[in-house]
Amino acid sequence: MDTPDTNSRTAPAPNKDRRSFLKLTGAGVATVATAPLFNTSNARAQTMSNEWDKTFPRSQKVDHQKISFKNRYGITLAGDLYLPKDRGDRLAALAVGGPFGAVKEQSSGLYAQTMAERGFVTLAFDASFTGESGGEPRNVASPDINTEDFSAAVDCLGLQPSVDRERIGIIGICGWGGMALNAVAVDKRVKAVVASTMYDMTRVMSKGYNDSVTLEQRTQTLEQLSRQRWEDAANGTPAYQPPYNDLHGGEAQFLVDYHDYYRSPRGYHVRAVNSGNSWTRTTPLSFMNMPLLSYIKEIAPRPVLLIHGEKAHSRYFSETAYAAAAEPKELMIIPGASHVDLYDRMDLIPFDKLTRFFGQHLAA
Repeated sequence: MDTPDTNSRTAPAPNKDRRSFLKLTGAGVATVATAPLFNTSNARAQTMSNEWDKTFPRSQKVDHQKISFKNRYGITLAGDLYLPKDRGDRLAALAVGGPFGAVKEQSSGLYAQTMAERGFVTLAFDASFTGESGGEPRNVASPDINTEDFSAAVDCLGLQPSVDRERIGIIGICGWGGMALNAVAVDKRVKAVVASTMYDMTRVMSKGYNDSVTLEQRTQTLEQLSRQRWEDAANGTPAYQPPYNDLHGGEAQFLVDYHDYYRSPRGYHVRAVNSGNSWTRTTPLSFMNMPLLSYIKEIAPRPVLLIHGEKAHSRYFSETAYAAAAEPKELMIIPGASHVDLYDRMDLIPFDKLTRFFGQHLAA
């Protein structure tokens, strides 16, 4: 059994130069309010493509099909369903989401296809308002709606004839790791959950990295976000933040890592928010006072597996979640790995561990 690393319980503080700090914190989102406005009109929900437009090679061991389903709010979600070619009836299934600002053609699709090779029916999906999923305006996020998106994926899997609806698990990556834990706390149909390289988006947007935002900064952020609503209402359309993951020099290493994934052939996808598109400026509002992990203990007695890189700037999110969760729980630290390494590094993502974990806890 893999055991948690207890040698270090705090993450190294990232470089807090202005550009680094503005990129992903709630305070930063608001302080870019003086930047020029632009509209991501090319980020409309699109008819689902049948082309293989993933950032990873297609496996010959699985069958793949595009699928759509609705969440509880009536938003149509787009997904990729992966099924083992050599399969029987009534298999265990996994809903896979994330990272925050990514699309199903990136990391979540890689996880889903790989786990389908290992015998699971898997569903990677785009969040509401992003990718090929529906919802207007485009590129807005909500801790409530995105948590619901995971449960809607469970709805969809439970209706598939090849799936045993009593054997469904969830994998959440990066910011969707927090959504996954939140969803499983309330959705008792889910039997096991994995959060890989997890971010708690409500925590980082409201408090900044390493909880460094002061009350004064938070108040200023909320003042700016509140007034932005009047601007958006007057214009009849939301303003958007500057393009995500552009580099201008002097960024912290984790921002360079994001750029190397989202803005290079390694992980670029035209529909991803993080690949040079952007969130609406007021996206942080609903994250500012809605803690995602308040009820993490209520996942028990269902098992939780948290996976994080040893060198990830975000490691403290998983360590805090691990401390707050009830047994059965496990924290697996991947030696030498950064945050982004667990998006697509097949030599570092512990797929053998994932297979054993879900094989045990989703057993017939």
